[in-house]
Amino acid sequence: MVTAEESRSRIGRLQSELAAKGIDAAFLVFPIDIYYFSGTRQNALLYVPASGDPVLMVRKSLSRAQSEAAVADVRPFPSSKELPQLIGSGVKKIGLTFDVLPVQQYQFYAKLFPACEFADLSAINRELRSVKSEWELERLREAGRKTSAVFAQVPEFLREGMRELDLAAEMETRLRRAGSEGYVRMRAFNQELFMGLAVSGSAEMPGFFDGAVTGQGLSAASPHGPSLAPIVAGTPVILDYTGIFQGYIVDMTRVFVIGRLSGRLAEAFELSLSIQRYLAENLKPGAICEELFLAAASMADRAGLGEYFMGAPGENARFVGHGVGLELDEFPVLAQGFKMPLQAGQTIAIEPKFVIPGEGVIGIENTFAVTGRGGEKITDLSDDIVYL
Repeated sequence: MVTAEESRSRIGRLQSELAAKGIDAAFLVFPIDIYYFSGTRQNALLYVPASGDPVLMVRKSLSRAQSEAAVADVRPFPSSKELPQLIGSGVKKIGLTFDVLPVQQYQFYAKLFPACEFADLSAINRELRSVKSEWELERLREAGRKTSAVFAQVPEFLREGMRELDLAAEMETRLRRAGSEGYVRMRAFNQELFMGLAVSGSAEMPGFFDGAVTGQGLSAASPHGPSLAPIVAGTPVILDYTGIFQGYIVDMTRVFVIGRLSGRLAEAFELSLSIQRYLAENLKPGAICEELFLAAASMADRAGLGEYFMGAPGENARFVGHGVGLELDEFPVLAQGFKMPLQAGQTIAIEPKFVIPGEGVIGIENTFAVTGRGGEKITDLSDDIVYL
């Protein structure tokens, strides 16, 4: 559970940002933000003034929030009449996370506080959450150990002829038995994911998912992940899965092959490892995210594989790494246009992959922490292709 000390540190950093931006208070209403700052994921509103003590106002479950929360003041959610009185007339500018706030909720608070100005806290919140404390890094390291242990079991159950779906079911069962929570939280609108994906013949199928690999899925309503297609020899099997422990997500990919690979796929895999190595060596404070992405894309171009980098031609994702933590799509992003410098303690899933139509999908993914010495590999399992 989140400690009182951890909660105080997070809220203190938020309050410093509020004061610096001239925002009188924050209303945190998105569940995972409430969890991050208060230590409980209950249906609530977390009120954080720029100075003073926070208040957690709970719709449900009050008793559970009182037992879990790391903040001192936990009370029932007040009536619409009482809430403005609780906040007081001194609050003129209120911060909300516009990136995830439904219009209906915005209108609710705007009606209750007609004299107040509302400011967007999205960037402040995401930047604060991107830098992990040592407490969080330990949670992520433990998630990495447990997830890597499940990946190491794959040769025990991967067989030629089994369906992609059956491989996924076995992987997901073992992750759950290891304690993985399954909630792959994503902040981006219109994105969703069920634990991960196990794909082989359907791996080249494009789709809505903002990543290099989507898979066919099981229907037009669920167009992501494994299909009913059988696994055949010579075609790479891609296992790209999350492990979620105590809310914290690690993301990793490994490749398995029954038989041998074609020469171009083997070449692309070695290039994936080279790109990952370069990026990991440069995951240091001050490195510019966009520059790292452009360097990775340039390596792919020089090798003659640029059109297949991070997706099939015309379907390419424009990033090579994404922040992970309580959500799968946190800051920072190693992407074109993302010019922010890295900071120590940020955690990033690096995933150089190639989609070569008619041949298959290949690549690697590991979760790293940014340090002064370069990336600390959190999903510490051999990157080698496993041949069966």
